[in-house]
Amino acid sequence: MEPTVSLAVCALLFLLWVRVKGLEFVLIHQRWVFVCLFLLPLSLIFDIYYYVRAWVVFKLSSAPRLHGERVRDIQKQVREWKEQGSKTFMCTGRPGWLTVSLRVGKYKKTHKNIMINLMDILEVDTKKQIVRVEPLVTMGQVTALLNSIGWTLPVLPELDDLTVGGLIMGTGIESSSHKYGLFQHICTAYELVLADGSFVRCTPAENSDLFYAVPWSCGTLGFLVAAEIRIIPAKKYVKLRFEPVRGLEAICDKFTRESQRPENHFVEGLLYSLDEAVIMTGVMTDEVELSKLNSIGNYYKPWFFKHVENYLKTNEEGLEYIPLRHYYHRHTRSIFWELQDIIPFGNNPIFRYLFGWMVPPKISLLKLTQGETLRKLYEQHHVVQDMLVPMKCLPQAVHTFHNDIHVYPIWLCPFILPSQPGLVHPKGDETELYVDIGAYGEPRVKHFEARSCMRQLEKFVRSVHGFQMLYADCYMSREEFWEMFDGSLYHRLREQLGCQDAFPEVYDKICKAARH
Repeated sequence: MEPTVSLAVCALLFLLWVRVKGLEFVLIHQRWVFVCLFLLPLSLIFDIYYYVRAWVVFKLSSAPRLHGERVRDIQKQVREWKEQGSKTFMCTGRPGWLTVSLRVGKYKKTHKNIMINLMDILEVDTKKQIVRVEPLVTMGQVTALLNSIGWTLPVLPELDDLTVGGLIMGTGIESSSHKYGLFQHICTAYELVLADGSFVRCTPAENSDLFYAVPWSCGTLGFLVAAEIRIIPAKKYVKLRFEPVRGLEAICDKFTRESQRPENHFVEGLLYSLDEAVIMTGVMTDEVELSKLNSIGNYYKPWFFKHVENYLKTNEEGLEYIPLRHYYHRHTRSIFWELQDIIPFGNNPIFRYLFGWMVPPKISLLKLTQGETLRKLYEQHHVVQDMLVPMKCLPQAVHTFHNDIHVYPIWLCPFILPSQPGLVHPKGDETELYVDIGAYGEPRVKHFEARSCMRQLEKFVRSVHGFQMLYADCYMSREEFWEMFDGSLYHRLREQLGCQDAFPEVYDKICKAARH
């Protein structure tokens, strides 16, 4: 009984403290208390529920049978909206707080919500090397199933809760993207319900204009109801090399060279200061040296970015064998390095061994409980941005990030960008090597002001024909936005498909200047 009594006393003291200080004070200044006591256990319950549900659905093979019925229900909702006069725009009925993006979309309250309950893997065809999935399937679901049967996605974006729909309608990238491109480039077909309630399937050969216009459109051309994605054979481990590099010129040269080597299955860089980085290159393998095996995904292990930093501190190269699924989700437990701002002691060995099995808290629950005051503080004093720029502009881009926001670590992830129609493509007619520069954390520049600093960064990205990922806060005007993105095919299809009265333009859905 003593542990129970102690726990009850602790809970009572906590509630008294909250009553004295006020809930808002605790949520803002001592957020880790609320996160550790409430959000971590709740996140664990969510994970267990969704894992068991996905396992049962797949074992019973009920998803393919029910999928057609669910799609017809979506078509029915759209037709009812049309019959009722099409008075407002439509959007998915999924609550805004459930998305991984930190942006809070207020349009959910004013638009017609179409309920889309599509969260299952429909089919794995190893002969055609295709997996067919519904849009709310997560990357955690995909790796759990595919890796267990010896397959994987060529590009498998990092965080467990990222959904297929979000990665197609927005974008997705991983350290294999220097070989395969963005997430959209491994997709072979999309199935959508359009503004008139009709169903359409599009591929590079069938309804090709729509196929190329869907990525980055953020649900403004139709409702995605299924996607077909390439799969490739998987191996058990990633043989990962760590190389500390100093000096910005040396870092950029090394990173570019490794990104151009096709024998590297994975390439990634973590920049810890303007002139200090660790470049990682990996290959999939079934062989392992047990003395160098590192199951980095185990809950008691150091956070990955801290583990990598040790190679920089010791100035020694390293070689490790990491289980494939652990590698894919290496940044999940620490949400890259965002969790250190929420739980400052989260990487402490004592915390990891006692409570690490509950980490991380779900981003959706962090959003749901942050409150308006904390949200505004985050907006003004926190940066979460991914900018995609040509690899040849990397030195200039790193200097710009350093001067405008000064956030470290910085994530460097190379990707190949094919010359294809759509919102995003290289300036010329040839495929080009790009790099994703990810900045997540508290800016350390003096007198940081979110709007002016981000507008400076956006201006630079436009000047080098780069792109801003649309999950993050965007401060561009409409003219600047369509200078960055090629809207020719997108606008033509919106007119052809009757989208103007059905869905907002992507700019109006994304950019702060247009949101209500």
